Amino acid sequence: METSGKAEDLNTNELINHLLKQLESKDRQMEQLNQTIANLTETIHELKRKIFGISSEKSANVPGIDGQLSLFDPLGIDEPVQVPETIRVTSHKKKSRATHEELARYVPITTIDLELEGDALNCPYCNTKMEDIGSKVVREEIRITPAKVERVQYVQHSYACPVCRDDGEATIEKAPVPASLISHSRASASAVAFIMYQKCINCQPFYRQEKDWEQLGVKLNRGTMASWFNTCAAEYLEPVYNKLHEYLLKQSVIHADETTCQVLHEGDKTPESKSYIWLYTSGAFEEHRIVIYEYQPSRGGYHAAKFLADFHGFVHTDGFSGYNRLTDIIRCGCWAHLRRYMFEAIPKTKGASAKASPAYIGYTYCEQLFQIEKTLKELQPEERQKQRLERERPVLDAFWKWINGMNALGGSKLAKAITYAKNQSPYMENYLQDGRCSISNNAAERAVKSYVMGRKNFLFHDTVKGARASAVVYTLTETAKANGLNIRLYLETVMAKMLDYKNEPDSILEELMPWSEAMKGSCSLENGNV
Repeated sequence: METSGKAEDLNTNELINHLLKQLESKDRQMEQLNQTIANLTETIHELKRKIFGISSEKSANVPGIDGQLSLFDPLGIDEPVQVPETIRVTSHKKKSRATHEELARYVPITTIDLELEGDALNCPYCNTKMEDIGSKVVREEIRITPAKVERVQYVQHSYACPVCRDDGEATIEKAPVPASLISHSRASASAVAFIMYQKCINCQPFYRQEKDWEQLGVKLNRGTMASWFNTCAAEYLEPVYNKLHEYLLKQSVIHADETTCQVLHEGDKTPESKSYIWLYTSGAFEEHRIVIYEYQPSRGGYHAAKFLADFHGFVHTDGFSGYNRLTDIIRCGCWAHLRRYMFEAIPKTKGASAKASPAYIGYTYCEQLFQIEKTLKELQPEERQKQRLERERPVLDAFWKWINGMNALGGSKLAKAITYAKNQSPYMENYLQDGRCSISNNAAERAVKSYVMGRKNFLFHDTVKGARASAVVYTLTETAKANGLNIRLYLETVMAKMLDYKNEPDSILEELMPWSEAMKGSCSLENGNV
């Protein structure tokens, strides 16, 4: 009987343990399902925001923010985190309306004097001729002369010596003929510059330009335009491109980014496969403004390592691991990316619940840094570095303390933001080492967008040659824009000068740099070159 009782007790304990294990398994399963539901709900809210809401992570667009960014210790410590000063996010104020002078400050002015003439000059009372006692501007308007195409024919004259002719000698001289931009072609520097400008600045693919040329009275098909574009980029613009690359490597700070492109005919790759346009630009506080695009068939980090092989300064990047291949440089992380991750993790609800979320706290730390940076823009690099160490260091210390104390649900957007912060932590504070560095990689993000907007229109490159030519032309157009030049006129000037110095192009390259005195004088918008 005792043995039977013990067996029953044993069976009962086994049953209880089995049920407890099942209950624990159900609890874990329920926890996983709840986490999945929360993650999916978060994804739905994020998709709704991307489709119907505001994508900017500015503080004015964050639910629950009332204009005050408050920082406190999220770990439950009684004492609040001490920051050098409170930064308020002011409400949006409508900018004052720009004057006519500001709207068209580079456009030359033509004056039309409105004067009395003939009998109208006589006094209506005593018929005495009246004198001009002053004038004022009563109205201003903008007039435009549409693009005009003309056919330029070079007529070569031949000359013979009459004396030699009488002596039975045939002495004939012909007038020299200017070299053509492209042999056996009607292409001119102005026409090709116009095509390049329309594609890379106005985002007009060749098939749309074809219709514009028809309206101007010229049947110029897209294949011819593509040929002119690619040929002139390779022969006349690429030497300038290479010179800009040399100057870029001499800078102290470089921003880098990359984006996809599609090339239909690219070796053994299928037309649907991805290729890449890499972007490198000089820092915001550098002397020379340089923007360089480079085509590569892949996203391998070795492309960036090769392009920047002779560079030994600060490189701003996003979190792409390919940049880990860069050597002998100091890599700087991007706080704008981290702020965006935190912004996307904030619950999309109204009221105080969003402000109480951990994601809002992380976003607040990031925004605090950006608000401080706004006050340092006009400082010299040395003073900017000093102010950063004094005012931003306490915020950074508090932020990393908060990050290390967080334990977010796996798969959630907050977890992704925290993981990004931890993975990028070796690079996120390197911008403090030099006042010429930036807090974000926004300079590269903005520059690469120019190509992205064009890609939305022309969709793909037909050949590798076309992709490389586009990278060269985008480099010159965006660098000219960054240096305040008339872009179309700059392209035309470069091609015309390179044509004149075709046998010795290196001798003219310094003069063709966008910041040279020659280019400022002939192409700068400030000098009325419009």
